[in-house]
Formats: sequence, C-alpha cells, structure tokens
Amino acid sequence: MKVKTIKGNSAHEIETAINESIASAFQPTLAIVFVPLSFDMISIRNTFTMKGISVFGSSSFGNFIDRGYDKESIVAMLFEINPDHFKIIFKETGDKTTKETAISIGQAANEIFANPSFIIGAGGIKTDGEMVVDGILEGVAKKVKIFGGLASGDFSLMKTTVFDSHQISDDAIVALIFDEEHIKVEGLAVGGWKSMGIFHTITKSEGNVVYTIDDTPALDLAIRYGSIDLTKVEKGELVLRIASSFQLELHRENTYPIMRTPTFADQENKSVVFAGSVPMGSKVKFCLLPGFEVTANLISEYEQYQKEKPTADAMILFSCAGRELSLGPWIEEEIEGIQNIWNLPLVGYFTNGEIGSDKNANTEFYNMTCSLVLLSQI
Repeated sequence: MKVKTIKGNSAHEIETAINESIASAFQPTLAIVFVPLSFDMISIRNTFTMKGISVFGSSSFGNFIDRGYDKESIVAMLFEINPDHFKIIFKETGDKTTKETAISIGQAANEIFANPSFIIGAGGIKTDGEMVVDGILEGVAKKVKIFGGLASGDFSLMKTTVFDSHQISDDAIVALIFDEEHIKVEGLAVGGWKSMGIFHTITKSEGNVVYTIDDTPALDLAIRYGSIDLTKVEKGELVLRIASSFQLELHRENTYPIMRTPTFADQENKSVVFAGSVPMGSKVKFCLLPGFEVTANLISEYEQYQKEKPTADAMILFSCAGRELSLGPWIEEEIEGIQNIWNLPLVGYFTNGEIGSDKNANTEFYNMTCSLVLLSQI
C-alpha cells in the first residue's frame, strides 16, 4: 500500500499537492479528506474526483497531519490501492432513523465483501453515534471492525457534513468499507478521565436526548455544574461552554464505563443532547476534564499497543473535540507522541464522537477519547 499525506488552504493548493504526488509515479485511487466548514466542500471534493480519486470526506474543526494540527487547513491521505479492495457507500437518513440507515449500510457491505471492515463518518449535529454502531453491527450480523467519528464543525454554526465523490449532506452516513482479505484494519480507543462525586440517575431521556437528571432539568444542572453565567454567554456559545465544563461518565453492567459529550442544548425544553445514547435509568457521574497527566497515560497505552501491532502502512486518528478544549497546549504533545510511536503517515481530526475498539476488540461509540486506526496491505 502506497500512502501520502497532503494539506492546503485552498482547492488550488490541494490540486497542486495532488499533481506533485502523481508526478512521482504515485497513482492514488482513494482519498480520506477532512475539511473545515469554511471551505467550499464541493470544489474541494471535485479536485479529487477530476483526478479519478474516490473520496471519503467529513467536515472538521481541527485537523491532524503527521506531527501537526490546525483549524484552517484541508488535510488528506492519498492511497494507491486496488479499487476492488474498497467500496464507499453514502446514505442519507431522510425519513429513516440513524439506526435504520446504518443497518442498510451493514447489509450492503455483506453483499460486497465476505469480511468487511469499516471507516465511518456521520453528519448531523444531533446524530446518535451509538445508533450508527448498533445499526452496522445488526446489518452485518457478525463481529466486524468499525472505526470513525461524527463529523465536527465550528460550534457557532451548529452544522456538520459528510461527503463522497458524488454527494454531500448534513444528515447522512458515509462508509469506507475495506476487504479484510486484502486490507488489514486494526486499532484501539484510549480515553483518560476522572469521575467525581456521587452517582446520578438519568430520570428522563430519549436516545441521546437527556431531559432530566435526578428529576432536575438537564440543562439547568449543566449550567449550575459548570458555573455558567448565561448573561455572559454569546449566542451559539452555550454548547461550547457546557462541553468545556463537564462530561458524563456512563456506567453499564459487565463492561467499561464510556464517556458522553454534550453536543446541543435546547433552552426551551431545557434538554441536553449528547453524542451517544444515555438510556433512562442509567447511572452517571460528572467528570473532571483531563489534565496533562492524561496525555502521558494515553501515550503509555499506545506504546504498549505498539508492541502487539508493531508495523502498519498508515494511521488515522479520530480524537474528541473535547480533548482539545480540555488539554490545551498538551494536545499537540499528544498527537505528536502518537505519531512518534509508529512514525507513519497520519491524518485525523477532532470529532463530535469516536468509534473504535476496546482492549477486547469490541466496537464502542465513545466521547472524550482517541480512536486510532492502523491500515496495512496484506
């Protein structure tokens, strides 16, 4: 598998980078592309498709490429691989539920490859990432590898999108499906957080929308817990302030706790929408946002993982946008530290929720987590 990473601040710069890559006897067939919402995504996408390159893309609010990150550049990973070894499926949700859409993707993948694995992007600020995972697993009806993230964007715009070579939507799932007989897809999700205080109970919720916690309106509790003065919060900033103040640690029986990040606040009904399901009756704890020690712990976890998976051809990193808010200057150290472990080409972005594998190779939907993907040609 031949891989190259490129970046640019315009469609013209991206086209120049593609041309320079092709000039070196490199013939890309696939591009994974992350684009800030401020860009014209159609023109960016067309820059790849006019070269005959298939596109898997997502909007983003902070991109990674090799050892750096910024919020103003387009980043892409170009692959020269046999087009028979991958397939991109794009499905808008429309009148279907997120889970129904994901089920149809899983079913379609089964008809394409005997052993499919998935890289997923999902657009829509209220998308429930857990339903994406549950739907694909139900559609495939067997254990498969799924990685990816919910598309992100500037919180003030309240919009996220995904795209492929032909379509773009803020209410869709795009799936890059690999044939595991030829492309090995592996990875590990690592978090790092501290819960505090007592358990609280979700007393009213529907899917990923939480109305009350301990019979208190969820938004009121979030504002109180985060010491947020609404008179000093500008329009469109409330979700950002809430997400930078706390996360929920969701506890479940016989498995690891997982995080849930706020993605939307409804001031009329005082509900809070999270990036994944929070079932009614669940026990949760509020969490302190991670500090510098979490970066060290995360790097240590991936160093151990590298002993199990020492080689690959490329890395993709889906990291929660909340990590940037909470880690501040340590986020660069985190990204660079991960890249240094394998020293491979890397792209990624800050997501609104991550899909990845735990240490038992079970697929989960996460928040406040890094989901690392390793790709290799077999």
